[in-house]
Amino acid sequence: MLKSFGQEPADALRYSWITPTGTARSMAIGGALTSLGGDITSTFVNPAGIALFKTGELVLTPGYTFNKNKSTYLGSKEKEDKNNFNMGASGFIFATAASGRSNWRNFSYSIAVDRSANFNNQFYFKGLNNVSSYSEKYLEELVNNNVTDPNAAANDYPFGASLAFNTYLIDTVNTNGDVTGYRSLATPQTGVNQEQLIDTKGGVTTIAFAASGNLGDKFYIGGSLGVDMLSYRKTSTYTESDATSNTTNNFQNFIVGETLETDGAGVNLKIGFIYKPAEYLRLGLAFHSPTWYELKDKYTTTVTTNLEGYNGSGTLTQSSTDLLGQPGEFQYSYLNPWRVMGGVSYVFREVNDVTKQKAFISADVEYVNYAASNFSETDVASTGYFDKLNETVNNQYSSAINLKLGGELKFNTIMARAGFAYFSNPYKDKSVKGNKMNISGGLGYRDKGRFIDLTYVHQLVKDVYYPYRLEDNQFYPVDVKGGAGNIILTVGFKF
Repeated sequence: MLKSFGQEPADALRYSWITPTGTARSMAIGGALTSLGGDITSTFVNPAGIALFKTGELVLTPGYTFNKNKSTYLGSKEKEDKNNFNMGASGFIFATAASGRSNWRNFSYSIAVDRSANFNNQFYFKGLNNVSSYSEKYLEELVNNNVTDPNAAANDYPFGASLAFNTYLIDTVNTNGDVTGYRSLATPQTGVNQEQLIDTKGGVTTIAFAASGNLGDKFYIGGSLGVDMLSYRKTSTYTESDATSNTTNNFQNFIVGETLETDGAGVNLKIGFIYKPAEYLRLGLAFHSPTWYELKDKYTTTVTTNLEGYNGSGTLTQSSTDLLGQPGEFQYSYLNPWRVMGGVSYVFREVNDVTKQKAFISADVEYVNYAASNFSETDVASTGYFDKLNETVNNQYSSAINLKLGGELKFNTIMARAGFAYFSNPYKDKSVKGNKMNISGGLGYRDKGRFIDLTYVHQLVKDVYYPYRLEDNQFYPVDVKGGAGNIILTVGFKF
């Protein structure tokens, strides 16, 4: 039976540890909209905030992102960068006055689209390792599955050990003519140079419809239905080479090339409330359901080896498509974690005319349990693979508290804004450092039903990446420090 699963714990974090975008106004104040409302981004944060609109709006939000990454692996430091265009929260808001003598003042609706996750990135690392080799994961694949038949080793693992076996990177250990084990020809005991370049593209685009109501200008309630369209493209080239000048040790280098295309769609629900106990104070609460994704992976792996003529070989290359005749494909379900968030906003107003807002300050706190991510199969019989994967996700990740804070000063038709957001460590092992921090500022102009906002968000990221994992030997993380600049422009019209 072919072993062709490609999902890993990092996939769960990629699709859940996200920093959503929005309009320039919402991003300028750190995304702290749970209690504030009054922005089309509320569709994706707290749909009750749409009920603060009593007129319609058309909103467009283009943006541009500058990504810069610094990596440190086994003491070696490298840099890489990548830039791309993106799209923030855009769409329509419709508002209707409530009829009759009820306490409902108005009902408001939105149809909006947002780039809720951006996967466009690139990073590179290299380092000298004298303890372990990437090839040992192929060795463990055969040993841990008790593979004693060389034909099984050569054919049953088309995205892993079979490619290494067929290019002699992994070879048999024979005793009295019988296969008694396997060995790797890589030479970590004398040092191997390890390097990898990873390029990723794509993102999650969310289309959502929200409906909300305003009860007596005191209580606002809303809900939204979102459809997420996910597209992820990854190209990776890993190289490991002999760090010595020895030309007779049967190892010069090997290269592992991988491609992964993930496409799919998911649905989610959001509900929220905003309460105004006083004209200047707003309290908000929102709940985001998990997103139920149906995903499909297409992937290939190629191994190329140069073993200095070992067993009569030269440079050997084999791809997973050589064994399968086509790229690997797999369909599965993925459930990202639910979230709950609360917020408070204080709105400063003129004493003589409470309808004239002069400034506000808004804060959010969000709870999310990254360990609650879950993979499951959709079109094949159970193999237990996803049970082990979900157990690994649960052991590796934990719950976290995210914080957002922002404010605005209004000078007649001009607004100045600033914000901060902190997305805390998702890892259960707190010695593994990971967090994201957004620092933002922007300006806005509003007059006669037209508005334009411009914001700059600078994101600082600390994370780790594991080139490979081993059960029986040490492996090391790559420490990643990222800096991303995001310029966001929002143009809107009231109607």
